[in-house]
Amino acid sequence: MLALLLLACTGPAWIWDLPLHFPEPVVPADNPMTPAKVELGRHLFYDTRLSVTGAMSCASCHKQELAFTDGRATGLGTTGEAHPRGPMSLANAAYSSRYAWANPLLDTLETQALLPLFGDDPVEMGMADRESALTAELSADPQTAALFEAAWPGDGDPFTVERVVQSIAAFERSLISGDAPYDRYLNGDADAMTDAQKRGMTLFFSERLECFHCHGGTTFSDSIDHQGLLDAEVAFHNTGLYNVDGAGAYPADNTGIQAITGEAEDMGRFKAPTLRNIAVTAPYMHDGSIETLDGVIDHYAAGGRTLTEGPYAGDGAGNPYKSNFVGGFILTDDERADLLAFFDALTDAGFLTNPAYGDPSAEE
Repeated sequence: MLALLLLACTGPAWIWDLPLHFPEPVVPADNPMTPAKVELGRHLFYDTRLSVTGAMSCASCHKQELAFTDGRATGLGTTGEAHPRGPMSLANAAYSSRYAWANPLLDTLETQALLPLFGDDPVEMGMADRESALTAELSADPQTAALFEAAWPGDGDPFTVERVVQSIAAFERSLISGDAPYDRYLNGDADAMTDAQKRGMTLFFSERLECFHCHGGTTFSDSIDHQGLLDAEVAFHNTGLYNVDGAGAYPADNTGIQAITGEAEDMGRFKAPTLRNIAVTAPYMHDGSIETLDGVIDHYAAGGRTLTEGPYAGDGAGNPYKSNFVGGFILTDDERADLLAFFDALTDAGFLTNPAYGDPSAEE
């Protein structure tokens, strides 16, 4: 087992056990972590009353066994509206500095939670203009009401949208994934990883492949924040996935942060997602357009993807906005197998099955 450090402080009350090689997360001062708040957030995360149809919860698109993704190429809202991008993994969300594939403005989990609940472009949970109905329904349920009162004991009326999203965010911050074979190896268990996985790790962190530049650190991402950083690190990248017009264009509904900034050089720039539990989160890329990890390796080995037919045909390797880190490389068959083995070493089986993260109704 990992050696665990129970963190305590005089400010926010830490309710998780963190692996020794993990830094302390940053928690908003107005939403400190408490066990009661996390438990309320867990119940709300799995509560279908948070959707207009009563058929979808946060967990519908963030399934624990899939590292809190949903196995789809792109999302599907409760009213059947298709989304242009897929749900991101929530593993170690407490360490992220941004909370969407292509929105540099979403810098807290509390702000992010408002979009699926009340956003309408596209519709996800579909609760716009139903805020009062939602809070009234939650307060009328004795079991849910008791959870709110325990989580927010100083509030005269805790049944507000603000408390809903703060509680969900607290639960999401508790989703720590740090007991994969890779973590046990870092903590001194020399046998936690196979020889192939160790060779794959060496490749992954090499300048030859350059994977670690965008997928490094605790989260295997480069949009990170934690205690000890002077400033949060924020990064979005064009990986040469598309080059629709030969001049760098991405599909019109997926232009990356360029849709927010309006800057030409931001075309196709997306957040680098965490690689933790990557073996269970297929399909890959922001739009799920690569089905397997083998295919992802092909994409980066080529220095960008070439599509020879269809509406998005183009030479991604020639995209003028592509990151300098996506230059291509050559792997032998054995090296490819080692790299895939290393990705398996990032799977935290306990995270995928921990009942503390699971559906409360399964305990009834």
